[in-house]
Amino acid sequence: MSYAYLEYHFEIVPRDPGSEILLAELAELPFESFEETENGLKAYVRRSEWEEELLGHISLLDNPAFKINYHFREIPAENWNKKWETHFDPIEIDTRCRVRAPFHAKEEVSFDIVIEPKMSFGTGHHETTYLMLKFILDMDLQGKSVLDMGCGTAVLAILSAMKGARSVDAIDIDHWSYVNSLENVKRNNQEQIRVLEGDVKAIPEMKYDLILANINRNILLSDISAYSEHLEEKGQLLLSGFYKADSEMINRKCLEAGLRLKTQLKKNSWMAVLYHKDRL
Repeated sequence: MSYAYLEYHFEIVPRDPGSEILLAELAELPFESFEETENGLKAYVRRSEWEEELLGHISLLDNPAFKINYHFREIPAENWNKKWETHFDPIEIDTRCRVRAPFHAKEEVSFDIVIEPKMSFGTGHHETTYLMLKFILDMDLQGKSVLDMGCGTAVLAILSAMKGARSVDAIDIDHWSYVNSLENVKRNNQEQIRVLEGDVKAIPEMKYDLILANINRNILLSDISAYSEHLEEKGQLLLSGFYKADSEMINRKCLEAGLRLKTQLKKNSWMAVLYHKDRL
């Protein structure tokens, strides 16, 4: 299944902190992805899930301290893959990991991941995916059990398996992402990864050493307690998909769930945070 998307382009004066505030507000709406620009940001939402009236919920648009202009265009479903191919350049993380498309030449790196993104998000281009990959590269996953929630292309699950995880489950609620993950798992010869379709209710009745969740803020806030319940004692939870402005809110929810902040990374205004589960 493919979807038509709307691309909203917001020009903001002053850009900082306007872009950060606007993105935090847009994240509460059905927007799925964001891209920072020189003058502001772009935001993407499925055409079927959008109503123009929803912009009335964005208080920043009425704030006299900021001048905001915006326009949008529709990206037909049949053109989305072509858009990806046009803009998808290989991504390298610390010279150790390279995420590339099938049409890119292979180069010698420790972890060579081949991703056909199609309609799924998670190629390494977005700051949050990049940060998650960087975290995983520095982890010892040999013999560990891993859960990748909101797996998208399954790129995080694939790297976890390549790093020696003994079992990896990858879950996404979007059917297109589910199918795409199955394809990418096979493409990278990591068929020991189990791909499941669904939301937090689809998590198997087991506990994991590491749970990965690169999802939007609202879903994270809703599901952090469930993630904690599925963590082994001393297990770790790695989160991204939210803006720096939301980090305090995320931290409060994690504290309530018995999780303590271990370390964090930032790229532009996006965050990735690693928590560990306190001894019960």
